[in-house]
Amino acid sequence: MTEPILAIRGLHKAYGGLRVTDGVDLDLRPGEIHALIGPNGAGKSTLVAQIAGTVAQDAGEIRLRGAEITPLSVPQRARLGLGRTFQVTSVVGEFTALGNVALAVQARQGGAWGFLRNALRDPRLTVPARAALARFDLDGRVDTPAAALSHGERRQLELAMAVALGPRLMLLDEPMAGLGAGGVGPLIGILGALKAETPILLIEHDMDAVFALADRISVLAEGRIVFAGTPAEVRTSALVREIYLGGGA
Repeated sequence: MTEPILAIRGLHKAYGGLRVTDGVDLDLRPGEIHALIGPNGAGKSTLVAQIAGTVAQDAGEIRLRGAEITPLSVPQRARLGLGRTFQVTSVVGEFTALGNVALAVQARQGGAWGFLRNALRDPRLTVPARAALARFDLDGRVDTPAAALSHGERRQLELAMAVALGPRLMLLDEPMAGLGAGGVGPLIGILGALKAETPILLIEHDMDAVFALADRISVLAEGRIVFAGTPAEVRTSALVREIYLGGGA
């Protein structure tokens, strides 16, 4: 079997007597989307924060491409290729779409996040930034301030910025949140094409999107992985239906 891009073993996190992650084992393989689902309060966001490095685990290890990253900081993990997007978009509203992505390209090329005016004068930044925007159907919004974009367009911009950083894997935390039916379909197509070059760990409540995208699904409940399998296996699992799908998720 191909070595996983991301391997999590025995991850624990507790706040007092509350176990938020309780012995979690999970992996992400090249070329796949692995979806993590579960009821509210299951520990999904905390697990992602542990992977990203914003929350320290109490026990267990996280490996990226075989190397342990457990003791590394958020910037160190990002430099190794761990990319993340959030439930709330993190674009700079007063910058144009091009400016946001150009600064991400600048960071990838080893420079500090610099002044927007300087970034927009450098074709080494603007050429790949324009290419990233076109890839996410934003080539017609290059000069539009991010604050003037629709919610769905800001999601696309955030993904363009994440991809411009050259991640080896991406953690996507509810990318469909707040999107109408007209926005979910195009984003499903974008993510489905993206996984071939950047495997994705997807946290998502939109089960239509999960079943359309995921190669494997893990179900988290009360801090534990209680079921893992293909979308077909998850659909037909009585356990998953009882704790999640049957609840109108």
